[in-house]
Amino acid sequence: MLKRREFLQAGAALFCAAALPARATGATQAGAGHVVVIGGGVGGATAAKYLKLANPALRVTLIEANRTYIRPYGSSEVLTGHVGMDDLNVSYDALRSRYGIEFLFDRVVGFDPARRRVRTAGKRDIAYDKLIVSPGISLQYQAIPGYSEAAAASRAPSGWIPGPQTALLARQLQAMRPGGRFVIVAPPSPYRCPPGPYERAALVTEWLARHNPTAKVIIVDPKDSFVTDAGMQLGWHRLYGYNIPADYLKDMPADVVNSGRPAPIEWLRAKDGGTPRGIDSAALRVATDAGWIKADVLNVIPPMRAGKLAFDMGLTDAGGWCPVERRTFESTAHEHVFVIGDASIADAMPKSGFSANTQAKVTAQAVVNQLAGREPGEPIWENTCYALAGSDYGLFVADVFRLKDGKIAQISGQRYLPLDASKTRIRLAARYQQAWLKTFTEDCFA
Repeated sequence: MLKRREFLQAGAALFCAAALPARATGATQAGAGHVVVIGGGVGGATAAKYLKLANPALRVTLIEANRTYIRPYGSSEVLTGHVGMDDLNVSYDALRSRYGIEFLFDRVVGFDPARRRVRTAGKRDIAYDKLIVSPGISLQYQAIPGYSEAAAASRAPSGWIPGPQTALLARQLQAMRPGGRFVIVAPPSPYRCPPGPYERAALVTEWLARHNPTAKVIIVDPKDSFVTDAGMQLGWHRLYGYNIPADYLKDMPADVVNSGRPAPIEWLRAKDGGTPRGIDSAALRVATDAGWIKADVLNVIPPMRAGKLAFDMGLTDAGGWCPVERRTFESTAHEHVFVIGDASIADAMPKSGFSANTQAKVTAQAVVNQLAGREPGEPIWENTCYALAGSDYGLFVADVFRLKDGKIAQISGQRYLPLDASKTRIRLAARYQQAWLKTFTEDCFA
């Protein structure tokens, strides 16, 4: 693996003898030019598509290591058998055939921001006018004492980046002994998909009710709240008999009363001793402030930071995320380089697929405007996070964001499905979640 200095040196060394010009020259022709996008996830794919929609004369090259995208959104449904691993696969064919986006399936190993060039492992030297980077996240396995990537691959999977660990976790759940414990270690903020760990807990609890009814789900958490927390707990209460903590209970509908009986799902917050302090992956135990918790299946979602490529390219700050100029998402570290998606510092915007999608659209238009010599417009971003407390019990949070005092601020009013929503609205929210999976994927990749 290249260290950052070696990575940048590799980028700089190749340009001394390069035959191609140091930067593309098309930008002077009616606002056209060459835009390179690194990373073919939601952010990168959307950026490439909307660049071509905004200016079909642009040359757009997308560099991505994998020929098929595996979508993380909706991947927890693999655990319960609602979808298979193959259902997460998304093709790039439509982006190539419909919009003329050039694809290079390779890894970036060199970067020269001064001369606007990148180099790939396949020894391709590529010049750009503008560069959009969507590096995603990296999981910090070692941040929890006793945990490691090796443990995640074999005994205590994360499955937060979909792949072999997701399939392993599904097999472990299906093989769990009667009356066993499925323990989820939730991550600290910020992290990808704010409702995600709690939706996973709900879907596993629902599956266990049918297949292993004496089993239990326990969430150990370094936080005291999460996005959609009130609505999610209300769903747990109605579906699984969850006992809502007193500080949340006071805002619930009048008919909500705790039974006091043990429930098949438990949320151990930081204030209740839930902060994880260590992992014993061999014994499948978690050390918390409340003591050791034994698991039969242990799902650890570790702390996160920007993807490794962001560090190699010198795009990160001391906190492990990528600072950007908020109006355009241009990197504050390198001119003509834009960072979008989970890796960027976007203030009030959550790290979600929808956020990456809307950031990509705003940034694509800003890049087109810059190449044409126009000032970027006033940006507006959106985000919607759908989540399920059960197959027919939907939740959402919907937000609109604008710039305020140089930062991205949430400006929308009613954000959540109301706690007094009717059963029909709750079922509709679940249907919307399933429809959104399809239409959102089409917006990004088709």
